Amino acid sequence: MSLSTLPLCYCTNVHAAQTVPEVLAGLTQYTVPVKAKYGSELAAGLWLAKSVTDEILSEPDGVTKLAQELAARDLTCHTLNAFPYGNFHSDRVKEQVYLPDWSTDERLNYTFDCARILAGILPEGREGSISTVPLGFKQFDYADNFEQVAIGKLIELAQKLDDLHDETGNVVRLAIEPEPFCLLETTDETIAFFEKLFAIATEQNLLDEVKRHIGVCYDVCHQSIEFENVGASIKRLEDQEIRINKVHITCAIEIKNPGTAAELREVLSRYVEPRYLHQTMARNAAGEIRRLVDLTKEFAMSPPADFAEADVWRVHYHVPVNAEQVGPLGTTRHDLKKALDAVHQLTYAPHLEVETYTWDVLPENKVDLVEGLTQELVATRKLLGSIRLAQTNMIIS
Repeated sequence: MSLSTLPLCYCTNVHAAQTVPEVLAGLTQYTVPVKAKYGSELAAGLWLAKSVTDEILSEPDGVTKLAQELAARDLTCHTLNAFPYGNFHSDRVKEQVYLPDWSTDERLNYTFDCARILAGILPEGREGSISTVPLGFKQFDYADNFEQVAIGKLIELAQKLDDLHDETGNVVRLAIEPEPFCLLETTDETIAFFEKLFAIATEQNLLDEVKRHIGVCYDVCHQSIEFENVGASIKRLEDQEIRINKVHITCAIEIKNPGTAAELREVLSRYVEPRYLHQTMARNAAGEIRRLVDLTKEFAMSPPADFAEADVWRVHYHVPVNAEQVGPLGTTRHDLKKALDAVHQLTYAPHLEVETYTWDVLPENKVDLVEGLTQELVATRKLLGSIRLAQTNMIIS
C-alpha cells in the first residue's frame, strides 16, 4: 500500500501552447516559478498538442533537445496528457476535445508519438503514463462496429508500447480517462469495456501486453459528478484487474438544495463560458440522476422541475483542488480525500497529477496563476502527507 513518491506535478494543459517554443515559455514563465514557491521537487505534467509532437519528431534530436530543456529548468517528466489533440485554448473547445476518437489512425498515431517522446525524456528507472480520451463522445454518431475498431486500435497500441519497451527499456502505459457524457463515463461502463478488451486480447494471445500497457486515468471529479462512491469505484477497478495508471487530482462545483438557492444559481450562471464543456448532473432524494450535457445561464437561472427539486447539483468545472468552496459555491473536495485514501490501498502507485485547466476562465476569486498553482500543490502535498501518516499510525497501533 502506497502513494506515488515521484515528484508531484500539475498538468500544463493550463498553458496555451501550439509550438515547442510556447511549451518551453510556459515552463519558464509558470512551472519554474511554481517549483520555487512550492519548495519541493516538482515534475512537469506535459500536454503536447499534435502540432507540438510533430515539431519535436521532425528533428532527429528533437526529443533529446526537449529533455535538455527540461533538465536546464531542473524539471523532470513522467506523464503526458494526450487527451486534447488540437488547440485546447481556442475560443470554443467543448465536444471537439474528443476528436479524433479511438476508431481513427490519427488518435493511435498521435498517442504513440507521445509515447515515443515520453520514453525519450523519462528519468532513468521511472515508468511513464499518458492520459487519453474515453474512446469518444456519446452525442456523436458512430458506426455499428465502432467499439470493435477502437479495441483493435488499443491492442495495436499495446503492441507498439511493448516494442517501445524492448527498444528503450522504458515502460509507458496508456490511461483512458472516463468522463461524463463520453462512451466511457461510469465505472460500470469502464469495466464492461475492459472485459471486452481483455477477451479479444486473450483471443489474440496479447492479454499480458494489454494489461501491462492499457489502463485508466481516474479523474476524481469526473466520477464525483456521476455521484459514484469513489472509494468503491477504485476498489472495483482493482478487483477487475484494470490498472489505474494515473490519477487526476481534481474538484468540481457542488450546489446543495439548488431549487431554493437562487442566489447560488445566479453565481453559478457566471461560470458559464464558451470554451469548455460543463456537464451537469443532479441527484434527487430517491437517488435518481438527472443529466445535462452543458450548463447554460438560462438553465442555471430557471432550471426545469426535475433539476430544481434535486438535492444536489454537480458541475464539470475543474476548480482549484485546495478549495472547499469557490465563492459561495461548494466543491467536491470531500471526495478527493476518499479517492486518494482508496488509491493508497492499491498494491501499486499510480501517477498523481493536479489538473485544473480552467484558471483563465474562472469568474470568481481570480488569483495570480503561479500563486494559484502553488496553493493547489501545497494543499495536495499536505493531503497526501495526512493520508500517509494515518496509514502509518494505523500500522503502528
